[in-house]
Amino acid sequence: MGFALAGLGHGLRSERSVRFEAVVFVLVLAALLVLRPEPIWWAAVALACAGVLAAEMLNTAIEALADHLSPQQHPLIRVVKDCAAAAVFVSVIGALAVGVALAVHLLRR
Repeated sequence: MGFALAGLGHGLRSERSVRFEAVVFVLVLAALLVLRPEPIWWAAVALACAGVLAAEMLNTAIEALADHLSPQQHPLIRVVKDCAAAAVFVSVIGALAVGVALAVHLLRR
């Protein structure tokens, strides 16, 4: 657990995108407290947010490893970094889909 918290701390200190996503996560939790959706929506939103943060942390780790192994620019390292960034993008799209589904659900109540 200590290593995991150290990694999370590093991500929060060194990556603006991790800080932004953590702030969004807190804002989403505040919105859920106000909107009071059913528990299944809490679970869906929590999983979506966790997925985004996990993807971002993996992206950070992959980029750090790639930069260490190949400090000079290399086309294959660029592919690795681009694919890791794409994983974050896909997770964000999924989280947005959960948010839209929740909004539609709440508007229909």
